[in-house]
Amino acid sequence: MTNGLDPVLPAGRTWRDWAVDAVLFCAAVFLGMVVLGVVEEQGELSGRVAELDPLLGLVTCLALWWRRRFPLAVALIGLPAVALSTSALPAGAVIVTNFALRLRWRQALLTLGAYVVCMVPSGLLLYGRGADLFVDAVFCLAYLLTTFAWGHALRSRRLLLQRLRVDAERARAEHERRLADARRGERQAIAREMHDVLAHRVSLLSVHAGALAYRTRQAQAGAGPALDSAEVAESAEVIRGSAHEAVEELQEVLHLLRAEGDGEPVSLLPRIEDIDSLVADARATGQPVDFHPELTADAVHELRSQLHRTVYRVAQEGLTNARKHAPGAPVSVCLAGGPGRGLTVEVRNELPASSGTDEAIPGTGAGLTGLAERVRLDGGTLDHKVADGIFTLCARLPWSAR
Repeated sequence: MTNGLDPVLPAGRTWRDWAVDAVLFCAAVFLGMVVLGVVEEQGELSGRVAELDPLLGLVTCLALWWRRRFPLAVALIGLPAVALSTSALPAGAVIVTNFALRLRWRQALLTLGAYVVCMVPSGLLLYGRGADLFVDAVFCLAYLLTTFAWGHALRSRRLLLQRLRVDAERARAEHERRLADARRGERQAIAREMHDVLAHRVSLLSVHAGALAYRTRQAQAGAGPALDSAEVAESAEVIRGSAHEAVEELQEVLHLLRAEGDGEPVSLLPRIEDIDSLVADARATGQPVDFHPELTADAVHELRSQLHRTVYRVAQEGLTNARKHAPGAPVSVCLAGGPGRGLTVEVRNELPASSGTDEAIPGTGAGLTGLAERVRLDGGTLDHKVADGIFTLCARLPWSAR
């Protein structure tokens, strides 16, 4: 079983694993035969041990094929063989390295302790004498600790690589999340700009078309004079002009979005001075608008372009909402502020005596939500309330010069 980053058991054996296992098996058999031949040539092995030595070495070498899936079982099988067989020493080095690599830390230390206990006194069993017991013990300890340290180093490297992969995946996921958030923010910015431009112009179109339809119904009912060709042409020209301006402003918005993304200088941003044209358009539809700009031209000129656009959009949204929900009601637009005092934009309009008429211009209700987000991004606050039959839209922004 594996937990977290513990690389105990592999998911499956690849062709590279098969190749490595084959090379280790062949090397263990060859080196075991070499060691056994050297020891037999010196005639140091006792009779029964010499007979069992090749068999124990072969069993240990065969066990290497299962070392990946069953590291603990292979270590226990190899324990008596490594302690009693000199030909099993090369395969034993692979086994000790393997359990240091694949077993958990506590299991690996316990297994290493069992190997130490069994191998240190093995000289008495192999050679039948204790004269060189100290030398044999030092050799066994060096043999075990070296191979165990090598396995632990491999384990640490694998854990490090696994952590790096996890961190890379986490960083990639975080990058994708930030990219998705950026794209979502871009879509929201485009939606706000489209709403601000189209809602204003379409409401003007609706007012002009509604006035033309009203005059026509009145003439048909005999309650008013019929429209002559000049009045019809004039109304059609106003509608055509408003539609043309809507298309132009939409193109400007698209240009702004591209230009800001490319870092180019933007010259089409609406400015506070352009609020005069908003007021003029509203008055042309018959809406009484009282405009109070309490800002000096020099102070306005020093404001950031983004702040100009936010102030313009607040005034535009206020006039559009008044045109939709309180047609014909008086509207007051006030701009005030200065360095150190902040900037305040307030649009007030009287509410109609009754709401929900058939002539009301429909709306999505998303305008104030998008406007509040725009104001918040500029470090300001947006409030709207109804009191004493007056609807008030008020934005307070920090005075931020270029």
